[in-house]
This record gives sequence, structure tokens and C-alpha cells, in this order.
Amino acid sequence: MGNMKVTVVLPVYNEEDNVQPAYEALDKVFEGLSDYTAEFIFVNDGSADRSLEKLRELAAADKRVCVLSFSRNFGHQAALTAGMAHARGDAVVTMDCDLQDPPELIAEMLRHWRNGSKVVYARRIHREDRPFKKFTASLYYRLLGKVSSVEIPRQVGDFRLMDRLVVLELLRLGEHAQYLRGQVAWLGFSHSFVDFERPERIHGETHYPLTKMLKLAMDGLLSFSFSPLKLGLFIGLGAMLFSFVLFVAMLWYQFVVGFNFPIYKWLVDALFGFVGLQFIFLWIIGEYIGRIYNDVRRRPLYVIAERLNLDESDR
Repeated sequence: MGNMKVTVVLPVYNEEDNVQPAYEALDKVFEGLSDYTAEFIFVNDGSADRSLEKLRELAAADKRVCVLSFSRNFGHQAALTAGMAHARGDAVVTMDCDLQDPPELIAEMLRHWRNGSKVVYARRIHREDRPFKKFTASLYYRLLGKVSSVEIPRQVGDFRLMDRLVVLELLRLGEHAQYLRGQVAWLGFSHSFVDFERPERIHGETHYPLTKMLKLAMDGLLSFSFSPLKLGLFIGLGAMLFSFVLFVAMLWYQFVVGFNFPIYKWLVDALFGFVGLQFIFLWIIGEYIGRIYNDVRRRPLYVIAERLNLDESDR
């Protein structure tokens, strides 16, 4: 296993204060890994700050630092995909640039890889996040575990090591509604875990606000489960059952108690369940059709405006 190459892929979005510390931390880690050569691919995802400027400086000073710069912001999952597509390593590590994913774990992940694991997940046993985020993350992973057609590991993000074979198969999937943690699990390769306590951010604020988190969560649920269709069925059946019970009650009042209901109330009762059911199914069908539409268009996941220490053949 000597002289193996390891590629580390780091998405960058407005991380001007974290780029240098992330590079220094990775450099220190690989100083102690003499059996490996390193490649650091930073993917600038349309940053509006000085992130790209700092990445250019790093790439000029160290040829191990490679930079891909998007023409605009395409998103975290697209940035990871671009980095993996250009990776030249025998193993590829994906991680965030804010040092909440500790680079020190890479050595342990490589040990698991040498022992035969094709995928090594960094699993969070504790996270220094706000209570709301911790609660919603826990709730989401439980829900995803219940409804997913694939067993997706809980409490893991995008900090993982993958064998090159896994990366090549992952890139073949070509899905536009990307949920990489689910796609990696779907491939089914042997895997293991390295547990860690996730620290707080050192610099800046998270670039995964609630809206992006909700989109990622929906990508996970709709890409790996047909349960939303069943949920619509259950809600529809519930609405129709309520309508039936109300209908029986109205009949009882009409013929036993002698209370006469006007005709419009009977019509409202009859329409109550069906209208709600139609809207629910229209929404769910629209979500699936939208995903089919995205795949049919075959637009690229990202557009690269600049490469540093990489060229078109490095993919």
C-alpha cells in the first residue's frame, strides 16, 4: 500500500477565513502519513468573498493544491461531485472546509481502508450545534431510516473516505437531484465507521440555512423512498373516513333526531375528502415529474470557470 495517492475534496463557499486553516491542518496530517501522497482539491462554489483569491495563493505555493472555480453557486453536492470527478487519488476523502470535519480522522479512515473497507464514514456521536438543528437532524434521520428503500447510515454527513472504485461507480449514476450520502449507501460496498465529536465552527456562520437543509432533506426522502405516495394515500383515506363518519352522523340527525340539513352541507361533506386528496396527489406527482424533467434536460451539474493545477484531462 506504499506510495498510494489520497485526494481530499473540499467545497468552498464564502470561507475566506477557513481556507488557510483547513490547508494547514491537512498539510500537518499528511506530514505524518509518509506512505501516502496527497492532493487537495478545493472547489470554489461561486464565493462572493476573497475565498478564490486565497485559493489562488495556495495553489501557487503548493502544487498539491488544486482549485476548481464554478461560474456561479451550484450547491454543496455539485461541488463535491466536481471534486470527485477530477480526483486522481486511489482513495478520495470528502469533507467540509470549516474544520467541523476534523482532518485528524483521515489517518484512522485510511487504516480502515487498508483493512478492506471500500467506504469509511465519519459518524458524529456528538455535535456542537444549536438545539433546533440537533433536534431536526435527529428527527430527519429517524424518518429517513423508516421510509428509505436503502439503509442509509445515521448521523453521517459528507465526511467520508471512498475507494476509487466507489467514486467511479458513484459518478456513473448521473442523478441531478443529488443526495450523495444516500447514493453511496445505495452502491452497497463494504463500509465501516470512525466515530467523532463534531466541534463548533471556528470562523463564520453555516452556509447551510434552513431552506437548503429542507431541499437536501427532500432530495433524500424523494430519491430513496416512495413513502410520500403512501403518505398521500393514508391522508386521503383519513379524509374520506372522516367524510363518511360525518355523513353517517348527518343521516342519524336527519332521520332519528329530525334535524334537516340543507343540501349544500351534504355536498360540502361529499367534496371534503376528495378535494384534499386531489391536491395532495397533485403535489407529490409534481415533485416526481419535476425530478424526471431535470434528468431529461441533461443540463450539467456545474460549470467550471477556472482550473488551477488541473486540466481537462484530469477527470
